[in-house]
Amino acid sequence: MDTLRHWLAIKQVKGLRSKQLLKLLEYYSLESLFLLSQDKLSSIGFNPNQINILKNINWPLVDSQVDWLNASDLHHIIHWQDDRYPENLKQISSPPFVLYAVGHLELISKPQIAVVGSRNASRYGTDNAFQFSKSLVEAGLIITSGLAAGIDAWAHKGALSAKRHSTIAVVGTGPDVVYPKRNHDLTQQIIQAGLILSEFPPGTPARSQNFPRRNRIISGLSCGVLVVEANVKSGSLITAKYALEQNREVFAIPSSIHETRAKGCHQLIRQGAKLVETITDILEEINDLVEVPQMSLFSQKDEKKVKENFTSHDFLVNLDYETTSIDELVARTNLPLDIVLAQLLDLELQGLIAATSGGYTLLRR
Repeated sequence: MDTLRHWLAIKQVKGLRSKQLLKLLEYYSLESLFLLSQDKLSSIGFNPNQINILKNINWPLVDSQVDWLNASDLHHIIHWQDDRYPENLKQISSPPFVLYAVGHLELISKPQIAVVGSRNASRYGTDNAFQFSKSLVEAGLIITSGLAAGIDAWAHKGALSAKRHSTIAVVGTGPDVVYPKRNHDLTQQIIQAGLILSEFPPGTPARSQNFPRRNRIISGLSCGVLVVEANVKSGSLITAKYALEQNREVFAIPSSIHETRAKGCHQLIRQGAKLVETITDILEEINDLVEVPQMSLFSQKDEKKVKENFTSHDFLVNLDYETTSIDELVARTNLPLDIVLAQLLDLELQGLIAATSGGYTLLRR
């Protein structure tokens, strides 16, 4: 517990970079840093303000965080030297010293895919987020996202629809703060059947500068990042940028050229992200990185067979000149949603159908 208290204390030192601290720990124990003289601290890189904080640690604040930890078996705090700290996260350039969590901590060490996108998502985007996340969980992966409105929320919902203990939400607040408020029920579901994770201590409110920072953790935990739908200014492109810097795979789902909410995905594809139509496109890239069991409900082999045997003509007969919803098309074709969406994209690119607010309409056969 003393080691944990010192890690919580060192977090109070503003401007202390991960690389700086980890380098110091090659020569000093963490506890010994608090005992060094001001002159010695100055000689090893601490500025006057940092030295002042280090010599005047707010120990009651540290104790309040320890009290939060002890308040529930679902509360967790892990630090850099903790055996439970995820190895993937240690590889990034600025790993957090300490992580606070609520829920099932064992998920943090399992193979993960980040599923992210815009808050202002289309129905096409939210359907994709839900179904891809559900299918990826069925393939043996954990879905990691940011619990924002839109794509993030639907990614978590899709994961939880497949099974319990299947999703991690990395938040830009304290782990006990619900944001946005509309996600209250979803947050409670994730606590009971997943994990809420944050580098910010309990009680930290929503601050705009904290949300881009948490994106490096989302990508750092994962073996790849799937951007479902994003405009060119979406924060999810920050996550994709971090993924590239961290040597993670980046995937993107295309959409209509007229859909401004997808232009960020098209930009990523032009820059080298892998175009994704089905989860097979993802699993092909990460099989060498992580071990995942074979899909239980819809195997890659079956998926390939369906794509070969179900032609565009077969699909067109299920569309009308009046709007047909995606749910109706799934029911008519008896195909998984990701296959239906891939077919719709192909037909739209051929100019045979058009996307509408309620689904798709036939232009010509």
